[in-house]
Amino acid sequence: MHTLRIYRALMGAAVRTELQYRTNLIMQTIGGITLQGIGFAFIWVVVGRFGAINGWSLGEIAFLYGMRLTSHALWTVPFAQVFQVEWVVRTAEFDRYLVRPVSPFVQLVCRRITLTTFGDFAGGVVLLASAATLVHINWSPLAVCYLVLAVVGGALVEVSVNMVVSTLAFRFTTISAVRLLVDNIFNTFGNYPMTILPAATRFGLTFVLPLAFVAYFPATAILHRTGQLSVPSWLAWSAPAVGAALFVCAYKFWMWQTKHYSSSGH
Repeated sequence: MHTLRIYRALMGAAVRTELQYRTNLIMQTIGGITLQGIGFAFIWVVVGRFGAINGWSLGEIAFLYGMRLTSHALWTVPFAQVFQVEWVVRTAEFDRYLVRPVSPFVQLVCRRITLTTFGDFAGGVVLLASAATLVHINWSPLAVCYLVLAVVGGALVEVSVNMVVSTLAFRFTTISAVRLLVDNIFNTFGNYPMTILPAATRFGLTFVLPLAFVAYFPATAILHRTGQLSVPSWLAWSAPAVGAALFVCAYKFWMWQTKHYSSSGH
């Protein structure tokens, strides 16, 4: 509870700092919404040209795209500073985190908050809500609850992967190439049904880099498409729990890797 209170205080200070530059915040938020709109417009054109993508209609792909975009924005708002571990290590800023009576991880994520990703979040929510009217789903309270858990679980999967990759900086200092590769994989393949990929690629994006658990698996569960999966349907339904488990493991990995931190001496 003490750590939570400190987190809330530091995050509040970070939010107030960002709000000092409101024009910049508004412009970047609009830019985020526009960028995501262009990305979906490309998919719209492709589906309009071919009618469907491997049996997935425009509404179903929009639903998948909206889930992934909302999950992505949900984790980047509070945890975007995970991307800055390499910088924090190389400049020896992490030294200060170790001598303060607060969790180094809390200090890192509260270093700054990226409010501009609210554009992605707003775009994802609008797209998801719109797509929900285009697909045939019985929106019972249980279905709505699962959708919320799935979006949160997807956010936890993505932040967990990025935590694991970023904390390698404690050993290797420079990991930007690996981080960019992982980010590109998520952005490239996360918005499409994985049935368009070869079996070996689907296996890798499920059990090596768990991209499938972000949006594809929960979307197939909600859309009643689990019959086309090459894994048991219960694995798709368990996506929110997988996200929570991965986050716990990623945090433990973070704690383990910090033991290998060596100050750069700057």
